[in-house]
Amino acid sequence: TVEFNNVHSVSEMPEDDDAKHSSYPRMFLEPQEKKRSMKALVVKRAKKTCSCTPAKVKDCVFSLLPVLQWLPKYKLKEYLLGDVMSGVIVGILLVPQSIAYSLLAGQEPIYGLYTSFFASIIYFIFGTSRHISVGIFGVLCLMVGQVVDREVQRAGYDLEPAALRAHADAVNTTISLVNQTSHHPFCDKSCYAITVGATMTFIAGVYQVAMGFFQVGFVSVYLSDSLLSGFVTGASFTILTSQAKYLLGLDIPRSSGIGSFVTTWISIFRNIHKTNFCDLITSLLCFLVLIPTKELNEHFKSRLKAPIPVELAVIVVATLASHFGKLRETYGSSVAGHIPTGFLPPRPPDWNLIPSVALDALPIAIIGFAITVSLSEMFAKKHGYTVKANQEMYAIGFCNIIPSFFHCFTTSAALAKTLVKESTGCRTQVSGLLTALVILLVLLVIAPLFYSLQKCVLAVITIVNLRGALRKFKDLPKMWHLSKVDTVIWLVTMASSALISTEIGLLVGVCFSMLCVIFRTQRPEAPLLGWVAESETYESLSAYKNLQTKPGIVVFRFEAPLYYINKECFKSTLYKQTGVNPVWVKAAKKKAAKRMLREKEVNSGGKLTSISVELVSEPLGFHTIVIDCCAMQFLDTAGIRALKEVCKDYREIEVQVLLAQCNPSVRSSLIRGEFFKEGEDHLLFHSVHQAVDFALGAQEHNRSCASK
Repeated sequence: TVEFNNVHSVSEMPEDDDAKHSSYPRMFLEPQEKKRSMKALVVKRAKKTCSCTPAKVKDCVFSLLPVLQWLPKYKLKEYLLGDVMSGVIVGILLVPQSIAYSLLAGQEPIYGLYTSFFASIIYFIFGTSRHISVGIFGVLCLMVGQVVDREVQRAGYDLEPAALRAHADAVNTTISLVNQTSHHPFCDKSCYAITVGATMTFIAGVYQVAMGFFQVGFVSVYLSDSLLSGFVTGASFTILTSQAKYLLGLDIPRSSGIGSFVTTWISIFRNIHKTNFCDLITSLLCFLVLIPTKELNEHFKSRLKAPIPVELAVIVVATLASHFGKLRETYGSSVAGHIPTGFLPPRPPDWNLIPSVALDALPIAIIGFAITVSLSEMFAKKHGYTVKANQEMYAIGFCNIIPSFFHCFTTSAALAKTLVKESTGCRTQVSGLLTALVILLVLLVIAPLFYSLQKCVLAVITIVNLRGALRKFKDLPKMWHLSKVDTVIWLVTMASSALISTEIGLLVGVCFSMLCVIFRTQRPEAPLLGWVAESETYESLSAYKNLQTKPGIVVFRFEAPLYYINKECFKSTLYKQTGVNPVWVKAAKKKAAKRMLREKEVNSGGKLTSISVELVSEPLGFHTIVIDCCAMQFLDTAGIRALKEVCKDYREIEVQVLLAQCNPSVRSSLIRGEFFKEGEDHLLFHSVHQAVDFALGAQEHNRSCASK
């Protein structure tokens, strides 16, 4: 039973004059008894989980395949036009980006088209969001590409002469595409690269499905908005760096691992004299067309029914110019090469590669599902429906597992395409199905026509699409004004992702953000409080003017949990704010008492003795400390011990300590930690105002007793 005399106390307060000064009634609270034991609860949940009824089977099927729920209710007249328009437009935009991002992932262009095609269909079946577009995402492509380059180099494919790679016969390329296994004699560098990419995609998908099954989506809460934004911006610098060699037409190996950003730029400047001016001029022309048109699309997006598909137009014009101008034969420009039509036969991932790429797949899986879940929840909230976070993890996991058997690499939701879908009237994931049909048309008919497309054009498309991430620098002053800690997290994550590596940058960002949380609780705000006149409110004296203090009472608030990391900070700050360290006061009294005894021996009854007595009995400026515990979310054993020590030390110098506004968790910790003992009155109050009134009443009562 917890007793209130406007106070909680475990020990009963005696019915004497010491309790009568409180003007508040005595109350008792009894904690709720648990209706079921833990064993009974576990048994009940196990029975519910293991039971199998037709209704439960139906619910499981509908939960796993949301398309069975919403597709029969599809409103043809209301939804079809918007879905068709948005699906076709996104499909047109996805074609050039899929081809461009394939280079970033270290793959042939055809594999980017495969990836976008299968991801759109599978999310149509398993996804719960009506608006997000699932496909190729630049940061994930970069992370895949870094692992692919590492494994390809380990396998010795980079030892192949550049001339042989550039002039590989189209027939041999087709044969290598069909024979997708790293141990096959016909498997060349491109086929081994997609084997590595598909294997890592499979493992990432398994991780995501496992996260959904075990409901560990909470992992994403450690990826704050500032951390993700800084990571994407830092990765964007790495993406830009990896594409710079294509802009200049340089044939240099792709750097990977720690410090690849710096080593790549060193390699570029060392080979700058080998620049292919045809590729450089083409890149500049593409920039001059793409950047202004993209800006116009954004500026007039409210007036345009659909964005201008400038990327597709640039690809078509550049392909025609390269083909008829014979830029590859005349100037040695690097081109996309043969892109086969149709689909390759499915093949399983290379199980022998799993130990090499399993660890690399983990951050890819976490980033993929964090972005997908956050985007789906954002658009669901905007349009007034709900999504299931665990089902979204299943959906994005299957978008990686199933396509990995069809020569695809990792996918996730993409913000830019999702915004296009929303702005062009998307209502359901039928738009995703139509996007897949557009890509299918390219795969079956149009793909070989891109043979003469220069790689520098694809690099320009990739770099132009980084504008959104790079623009985050403009938001830094506003972010700094809102939260300096978030800004520092952004800068640290961005710098480490760009200068060290993407994976290490993400880890550094997570660790640094957690350290920031710990540091905030290690050195929290701990102000003295003052009374707002004509109210029961107490606020910080350092933050507000015209606050009043009660004579002889100090009100102190500690704005953090009290645990082992900050217990010493709690005590030192309390001593500093009150101006009285009870340990020092006790030590000074003992020292003065010893000095007084010595003086009595030397000069009994002398003048010095009376001065020493005054020293010992020097009064303090207050008689009560009220600790406002409203910001203490929890206590650990070290925190309870610190509170006990503070109460004991101040009691020994005749200062009482009262606790106010303790939440149930803190009260429970105090009871379990035996904070309340027989013969000790540790008082807990509902509010600071009640604690102050209690202290004033007690002081008045003591004065009246002393006068009698």
